[in-house]
Amino acid sequence: MNTAPASITITDVTVYSGRQWLEGRDVVVTDGIVTAIEASRFTSALGDPKAGSVDGSGAYLIPGFVNTHTHIQQSLMRGIAEGTPLLEWLLAVAEESVLITPEKAYTATVAASLEALRSGTTTLVEHMWPHPSSEVHDAVIRGLHDTGIRALLGRGVGDRSDPTRKWGFDPRLLQPLGDVLDHTDQIMRDVAGSRIDAALAVPNPRSLTPEGMAQVREFAQARGLTVSIHLLETQTDNMMCTEHTGMGAVDFLDANDFLWERVLAVHCVELDDRGQKVLAERGVGVSYNPVSNMRLGSGVAPVPSFLEAGLAVGLGVDGAASNDTQDMLETLRTGAYVQRATRARADLLGFGAMIDIATGGANSALGLPPRSGGVSVGDTADLTMIRFERDFGCLPVRDPGASILTTGTRQIVDTVLVAGEVVIRDGHSTRVDEAELISALSSL
Repeated sequence: MNTAPASITITDVTVYSGRQWLEGRDVVVTDGIVTAIEASRFTSALGDPKAGSVDGSGAYLIPGFVNTHTHIQQSLMRGIAEGTPLLEWLLAVAEESVLITPEKAYTATVAASLEALRSGTTTLVEHMWPHPSSEVHDAVIRGLHDTGIRALLGRGVGDRSDPTRKWGFDPRLLQPLGDVLDHTDQIMRDVAGSRIDAALAVPNPRSLTPEGMAQVREFAQARGLTVSIHLLETQTDNMMCTEHTGMGAVDFLDANDFLWERVLAVHCVELDDRGQKVLAERGVGVSYNPVSNMRLGSGVAPVPSFLEAGLAVGLGVDGAASNDTQDMLETLRTGAYVQRATRARADLLGFGAMIDIATGGANSALGLPPRSGGVSVGDTADLTMIRFERDFGCLPVRDPGASILTTGTRQIVDTVLVAGEVVIRDGHSTRVDEAELISALSSL
């Protein structure tokens, strides 16, 4: 369902465009596309989206965030296995994942999507773990549709079984690879013409055999699908790949032609200089997940080195079992600060660099249009409008970009548009009964 009007104007707003803040602008959206950014003709507006206008006076407009990595079902697993290392944490999450029902999957999807929208995220890259239930996938699709968020839905895929998850994936969640790919084709048919696109999600390099890699690669490339894969979150990938194949994780993937421009490598905390060079040469994108990596003690991905190597880097929140929120503003700030701390440099990753990473840094790997420098004519109208006065802890505003980066909270997100439709107004969903959602979550 898309209830966006054919044309809507955000009036008299300060918009981040061309890497600068432009005051007093009308941003015109037609059929879900930004068609004009012009000097405002309005001194005030009623701000009625149904009438084709949103009052932007006193507000600041930025592109919507693209969360390049999450696990939606984990919104029901907050705080799980806190204080445990990655493999132990994964086993705890696996037990919850085996027990997921369509009803729980739907509630989790609505909760995660709405939390994301309320922090200014307009696109989710959902990395589902392999799961044999088509009903669970249908419930996730329904939840995404109901909130109005844009999403890449990564259907989990693997073909190597290992209950320890050291050299393979949980056998209780695996099914024949051909069945998985057939189901992915069905998902593509089910979401055609909507804000959801299908993708494939590989747990890690240890979960696919060389034969499986060839089959997945051929399938994905024939359909132009993104393939998301956890890579080198810790040294486990390297240790296991070396033990079983005689080569590290990047070389194992590369030797099997499993690195190309529609692959999104997630985490990459332990990606060394040589690995960075290989991924850059293959056009692979990277999802940077700073809060999750800190929570699980995995380390800090060397993002400045990634950028210097020419890698396309996006920002990811990760699932709510390891973050434990879907708050992109928190992740935006943490992602900058942890790099400054580890490199003892206060001039790294300011607002301009971070907003580019968070709104379009990995779009090439995701099959999304390029986006940098803020809002531009021709962009998809996935937009976030901020009002700092919604949180007095953000006042006074000396520089709006600096304030977003250093003080921004979910509370300042006032209005969110996806494809030109207002899906968040005054900080709340226009589509979801939030009281019913709270009741459903409280009863679990």
